[in-house]
Amino acid sequence: MQNSHLHTSRRSLLQALTASAASTIISKTALAATPKPYRIDAHGHFMSPVMIDVLGAQELGLFANWSATKHLESMDENGIASTLLSIPPHYDPELVDRLARPTNEFGARLASDYPGRFGLMAFLPMPHIDATLREIDYALDTLKVDGVAMYTNYGDQWLGDPTFDPIFDELNHRGATLFVHPISANCCKSLLPNVADTTIEWQTDTTRAIANLLFSGTTTRYPNVCIIFSHGGGTMPYLIERFTAAANNIKYKEYFPQGFAGALHNLFFDTAWTSNAVAMGALRKVAPLTHILLGSDYPARTLVDHVKGLQECGVFTDSELRQIERDNALTLFPRLKT
Repeated sequence: MQNSHLHTSRRSLLQALTASAASTIISKTALAATPKPYRIDAHGHFMSPVMIDVLGAQELGLFANWSATKHLESMDENGIASTLLSIPPHYDPELVDRLARPTNEFGARLASDYPGRFGLMAFLPMPHIDATLREIDYALDTLKVDGVAMYTNYGDQWLGDPTFDPIFDELNHRGATLFVHPISANCCKSLLPNVADTTIEWQTDTTRAIANLLFSGTTTRYPNVCIIFSHGGGTMPYLIERFTAAANNIKYKEYFPQGFAGALHNLFFDTAWTSNAVAMGALRKVAPLTHILLGSDYPARTLVDHVKGLQECGVFTDSELRQIERDNALTLFPRLKT
């Protein structure tokens, strides 16, 4: 009986060791099969403590619950190696001077604490010109951020307004990258009481900003500024026929020596909220493939929405997807190459 018990114990031990070894092999195999994150998200949002303190969690909504830990977990789950962070749309000209510097310092610490995972598009205290110029100097020279962020408009002035020329002159001198996010203008808030501005108006305001930058000659005068527009360029791709006709008008001919298509050479477009067959099919025909960047608008949308949307929209080949998901962003942000 003792020998039988001994044999049974040995068999049990061998079975346990064999199961453990198999489990280890399977675990290592699964780990090896998981691809290393490589995608770059050009449009992600973050929230700074000072903004929560000054504006309040209720005002900021879901953005108040943002955390680096949750963001990184979602990035890892969806193969995102790096995210370019910017603050979510919120504009109060009386508060921007208080918010910009500490928000940028917090964002720069995130980039430092998580090397290669986060980049920063600095928050500028627009429309205050002198304060904005000082913040550009501090953000780019001291904090070493990746670029700057602006809204499509500031109250009743759109990008391309001559008031903002000193800002574009400085960005042009530096060869800086500018990320543009829509926000509701004074003229056009809650025009349809049953439809949120985010549904229609923000896409339209993105198009206004593109139009004003091009037809004011701003992009011609400041050719070294690379501009990323959110959400597939708003409604611009669907208005291409009208834009082309306007660019052929003798009044604007000097700004379009190569026609409207040629004027887009320094404009880039992210895929946030547009990673579907209709929107991507239109953008693909209007913008060079090299100027389309993966964007998610996280946490306003999930990362999986956009990774899955691009993969399934049927517009791009595998090699083209690789360009959109990573390679195109590296032309603007080469430090993210690992």
